[in-house]
Amino acid sequence: MISIDTNVLLRYLLQDDEKQAAAATQLISGSNSVLITDIVLAETVWTLKGKRYNISKSQIIDVIHGLFAEPNIVFEDGLSVWGALRDYTDAVPIKSGGKVKQADFPDALIVNKAMRHSLFNNNSVTTVYTFDKAALQIHGTALPS
Repeated sequence: MISIDTNVLLRYLLQDDEKQAAAATQLISGSNSVLITDIVLAETVWTLKGKRYNISKSQIIDVIHGLFAEPNIVFEDGLSVWGALRDYTDAVPIKSGGKVKQADFPDALIVNKAMRHSLFNNNSVTTVYTFDKAALQIHGTALPS
C-alpha cells in the first residue's frame, strides 16, 4: 500500500498539469492500494470548494462517490467518510450572521470520526461541541454553554 498527499490527489482529480496529472494517475491506477487519509480528503475538499476552483456541493459529492468507485483507493476510515458524506449531503442551509451557510464535508467528517472513535476505544463520545452554527445541524453536535 502507498499513500498520497493532497497535491497528488488534486492533480489526479483536476488533470490541470499534464506531467503531474499523468504521474498521479499512474500511481492511483497502478498495482498498489492507495491510502487516502482523512486529512488529505478534508484538504482536497477545502481546496476544491475554495475560490480558485469553486466546485459546487453536488460536484464535491460526486468527487467523493467517484473516489469510492476507484478500485485501488482505500480510505483511512471509510465508514466515517460514508457517514460524513451522508451528513454533508443532508445538510440544510441556515441563516447565520446575515449569511446562508451549511455544514461542510470537513465538519461532517469531524463529527463522524469522533463518534466512530468511541466504538474502537472503549469510551463514549456523546457530543461534539462547536460554535459553528451550520455544523450544529449535524446529529451529535451541541453548542458549548
